[in-house]
Amino acid sequence: MAAGERGPGGIALVGPASGAPSCPHGPALLFVKTSQGKEEGRRFYACSACRDRKDCNFFQWEDEKVSETRLAAREEYNRNHQPTFTHRQNVERYKNFVLLPLSKRRFCQECQQLLLPAEWEKHSNHQLLCDISTAQLKSPSQFLYPLENKKTNAQYLFADRSCQFLLNLLIDLGFRRVLSVGTPRLHEMIQSKASQEEDFRVRSLLLDIDFRYSQFYTEDEFCHYNMFNHYFFGGEAARETCRKFLYEDNGERVIMVTDPPFGGLVEALASSFKKLMAMWKETGKEGQDNKEMPMFWIFPYFFESRILDFFPSFSMMDYQVDYDNHALYKHGKTGRRQSPVRIFTNLTPSIIVLPVEEGYRFCTLCQRYVSSGNQHCEMCNSCTSKDGRRWKHCVLCKKCVKPSWFHCNNCNCCALPNHSCEQTDSGCFVCGKAGHKRSACPSLSRTRTAFQNDKKKGQKTSKKVKMGICKRSATKRAIFSRKKIKNKKKKT
Repeated sequence: MAAGERGPGGIALVGPASGAPSCPHGPALLFVKTSQGKEEGRRFYACSACRDRKDCNFFQWEDEKVSETRLAAREEYNRNHQPTFTHRQNVERYKNFVLLPLSKRRFCQECQQLLLPAEWEKHSNHQLLCDISTAQLKSPSQFLYPLENKKTNAQYLFADRSCQFLLNLLIDLGFRRVLSVGTPRLHEMIQSKASQEEDFRVRSLLLDIDFRYSQFYTEDEFCHYNMFNHYFFGGEAARETCRKFLYEDNGERVIMVTDPPFGGLVEALASSFKKLMAMWKETGKEGQDNKEMPMFWIFPYFFESRILDFFPSFSMMDYQVDYDNHALYKHGKTGRRQSPVRIFTNLTPSIIVLPVEEGYRFCTLCQRYVSSGNQHCEMCNSCTSKDGRRWKHCVLCKKCVKPSWFHCNNCNCCALPNHSCEQTDSGCFVCGKAGHKRSACPSLSRTRTAFQNDKKKGQKTSKKVKMGICKRSATKRAIFSRKKIKNKKKKT
């Protein structure tokens, strides 16, 4: 989303639109500007992947007429911002690269590119990584610079602990094909094991917006993909690769594992994931019509309500996912410093076995594994903690709350001791009413419904408004001229 066109809470996602203009990241998404107390706003297109206009400055009003000159300039801009090499060219380059002796294998850290000897001179002033081993080539995430824009790429890479746990869990659950959406480290662990162990039968297909991985994987192992608008950069050929992978041949069960950027729009992500699930259903296997493709969505626990809005069948596991290159999301921390990242899944919670050696235990009442600090509340009839700490039950709120919260009589709810009561009285930013946040505002759903209506209604309304303005201005001029005539008569 274009940050330059967004006020605090003044933007709502309408969704993908047919015939939407494109930027280098694929078809743009349609948004609507909202003002407090008003239902309707002006709609506009913005980049699906980049919410900061410094990363992608694409912006266009929905009702804006774009000239042919500007369209041509936009197409040229999009072409100029495509990768230097195609995926197929990168595959050929890789084949030539691995044939080189170790002393001639170089990687440009500034350009993030594998170099062939003929290209050395162009990169002579750049910082190079030399003597790239075969083991390093099988683990590209170890030497590629992570793209840490939390709203676009957010390549916070799984720590070995979490990655190994996920892979072992998938194998124990009987899955043999993993659709790795934005999980490069899990993908490379699967690829590495498959090349080293003959009896290892798990396969993986990586869908990721980071095109750098095309240097290391074939077109059957990697698809350049934007998870915010369900866009395959490789066109129909890449879509077909994904479809074939999702086909459960010889009883090889498929699961999707995704780790999206935490600053991304949940609604846009959910829309894309549902389309991937639909592709799985289209494979035509018997018994899949009334089922969902198994899925692990890895995301912070405080997005639980938003995820459940789109996937009511999902539940959140207590397992704390940790990352190598994130200062806070680390395993072993205590209190509020624990990683907030969890696994959301549509699988039965009781079959997700969490490691007992890390303190997880099975709650017979909830029929799922929970963290050591997550105690069962008899009044809620559930293990209620979300963040790993032991929560306490508030009789007045009729629910469990964080241990640092206390009941405020002014607000009639639990909050931090030093909170401002005035802030809790403020209503929804969109409609101005109390009792809900802008993300759950009914007005937004009405706006989205209105988008489906015939655009001619809007055009007719705009014409009527223009005619009304013209009539009012004409009336004002007539009244003004009459006053002038009267004043002249008085003077004479």
